[in-house]
Amino acid sequence: MQIPFIQELTISNSILIAGAGGGFDIVHGLPLYLYLRSLDKKVVLANLSFTELQQSECTEVFAGTYQITGQSKSLAYFPEKNILNWLYCRNESPSMYAFSNEMGVVPLWEAYSYIVDSHAIDTLILIDGGTDSLMFGDETKVGTIVEDSCSIVATSELSIDRKYLAAIGFGVEHNIDHHSCLENIATLIKTGNYMGALSLTDSMPEGKAYIDLVEYLNATMTEHESIVSNSVASAMHGEFGDFHPTKRTQNSVQFISPLMSIFWFFRIEGIIAQLRFASEIKDTTTMYEITKKIQKFRYLNKHRSYKNIPLK
Repeated sequence: MQIPFIQELTISNSILIAGAGGGFDIVHGLPLYLYLRSLDKKVVLANLSFTELQQSECTEVFAGTYQITGQSKSLAYFPEKNILNWLYCRNESPSMYAFSNEMGVVPLWEAYSYIVDSHAIDTLILIDGGTDSLMFGDETKVGTIVEDSCSIVATSELSIDRKYLAAIGFGVEHNIDHHSCLENIATLIKTGNYMGALSLTDSMPEGKAYIDLVEYLNATMTEHESIVSNSVASAMHGEFGDFHPTKRTQNSVQFISPLMSIFWFFRIEGIIAQLRFASEIKDTTTMYEITKKIQKFRYLNKHRSYKNIPLK
């Protein structure tokens, strides 16, 4: 009973796993990385980065694209380098890239194309920690949609056969409309672009590794603990409700639940077909342009009315 996403990966040879929204998104791709490596697949990692890459002494291999290595300078905030160090301890040494988060759709597409050509990539998996990547743009609350939509639109134009989005952490964000999120997933099911879901558990080798990575990052980036990855790990441990795995959430009400540890998989082609402002941002060159164009789109267009999920 394998889900379609896992079935389709069996014919992939060279896979790029990339964080869509920046920051710690790539962390959530590591269970998939380890699973694919167990199948002897070639896997390359990349992330839209919030790191000060120009201070990292990394090599800029393409415009706005930096290769992270063991020789890269350690910085207070550098999840990509810390993830690579963790992988080295597991005898893994993948190619790891970081993209400047100042780039718009056009330069980000060029950067992705460079990596696709350099590594003969035949499959892309975009990773989102959270589910704002599933916002179509007409919801009442859309979360931090700017970076995710930039990555989705940029990668939708890549000349490779298999392009997917994997999202984990349903319910972790406070500023998105979760009723609309489920409605959007239903739309993607209707259009044949839903590739199934699976729960990440602490009994899986990949789940155990994920929890170990989260703990490693907490220890090495003590001032930058990830709310999303710690929430997912808490859900995997069976925590529930207003539980605070990191001091960063102390002044808010949390709702940790088993839904947070579920991976949802989709075809990027299906998401781009529903993204209301895709044509507005496809020719952008900076992230600032994207922000302004999305703000304008949302100001000028009607939103779906906000609804609570009717479960009692």
